[in-house]
Amino acid sequence: MFKKIMMPVALCVLLSISGCATKNGFVLMASTIGPVDSGIVSVLEDKFEKESGIRVRHVGAGTGATLKMAEQGTIDLVLVHARSLEEKFVKDGFGTERIPLMYNDFVIVGPAEDMAGIKGLTSATEALKRISQKGAMFISRGDNSGTHVAEKELWDKAGIKPSGAWYVVYEKGAEGNAATLKYTDQKKALTVIDRATYISLKDQIGLVVLVEGDENLLNHISLIPVSPVKFPRTNYDDAMTFVDWLTSPGKGQKIIQDFGKDKYGSPLFFPESDAWKKQTK
Repeated sequence: MFKKIMMPVALCVLLSISGCATKNGFVLMASTIGPVDSGIVSVLEDKFEKESGIRVRHVGAGTGATLKMAEQGTIDLVLVHARSLEEKFVKDGFGTERIPLMYNDFVIVGPAEDMAGIKGLTSATEALKRISQKGAMFISRGDNSGTHVAEKELWDKAGIKPSGAWYVVYEKGAEGNAATLKYTDQKKALTVIDRATYISLKDQIGLVVLVEGDENLLNHISLIPVSPVKFPRTNYDDAMTFVDWLTSPGKGQKIIQDFGKDKYGSPLFFPESDAWKKQTK
């Protein structure tokens, strides 16, 4: 069948992946790139397949591109992290509901020299104001991904419309957070990035975490089944079997809780399903 791959929407259409989404025993998921890059998506898929016999494969893209792909009826399930885009996707009838899965957080990273004087701030908006005032180079993914949406919302909360030579939109931002972070490191600039990406690459780059801990930096990741009403050929039943497994405290949520501990000394994500929260109350 198809290997776990990352591909742009055009390539997905070119390969006619829509045929895969109609077969029982096979689920095609479109995932935001961060969890794909971290490796957790493949781990969850493989474990689920061993337990259920249902094969899950994914394509990776930014949240905006992921949802547009799903709007074509070629996908059974999406894994995304931009609430405003998710809510519109469901409201427009393409998805059935937003289902909490896991979370981590965003951080503002930059060179240890801290040219903007933001190290240790607990307010992300105050940090962005200082970055703007100092004209310190800031890299944006600029691709309407979940990370880019989160960044834009932070600028809005800071009351700033970033522009000028200091605000750089990375032309290859659609390649994901890892590529964006490496580019930021090359430029010795600042950016907003998810902590999982930073942890997985911190030994390869010179950037450090300058701002963290603001509630506005939380990064919630959701599942959305594609609507079988709008797209009757989607494999909704098997997709929901996968969703139930992912959100089960003793199955997917347990894997999420432990993922990354052995390699990085701390988890990259934290469980957040309704069943998990009910169990841990």
